[in-house]
Amino acid sequence: MSENHEGEHFTQSAFTVDWQARAVTCPEGKISASWSDQRKSSGTPVARVHFTAQDCGSCPAREKCTKAENGKWGRSLTLLPRDQQEALEARRREQLTDERQQRYNIRAGVEGTISQAVRRTRIRRTRFTDLPKTHLGHVFAATAINIIRLDAWLTQTPLGQTRTSHLARLDLAA
Repeated sequence: MSENHEGEHFTQSAFTVDWQARAVTCPEGKISASWSDQRKSSGTPVARVHFTAQDCGSCPAREKCTKAENGKWGRSLTLLPRDQQEALEARRREQLTDERQQRYNIRAGVEGTISQAVRRTRIRRTRFTDLPKTHLGHVFAATAINIIRLDAWLTQTPLGQTRTSHLARLDLAA
């Protein structure tokens, strides 16, 4: 379960977890000093793992690690129960594969269609209170989107630019 992400910050996957010994080894080979079982406010069981401030303070990879400002401990990790943590790590690894990216591209197309329907036809609101009329309104909205897209294809209208959020625009202005 250990991956070193050169040039990036370390993620949890860069640390090796020994569940039987209740210890974690960091990418630089230091072993955790503390492991305590706790519960989040939601009731979810978690394990809090800490490394010593001495180990983390003089570490050559300190800039790649998260910061712990409490002074008593160095880097700390929060781990889910073993089965959940391993499932989470497997999903994170899966997200990096080409197959997953291809599947996600389909979803991106669907999300684009939903966004266009919301912006062009205001599909999130209906004037009707009964289900058959609401359904008919959705059918009309879908037909309208298809006609808009067909017209854009026939007239070779270029695709619109991807919208930038207000927050991202603020970051771009800096």
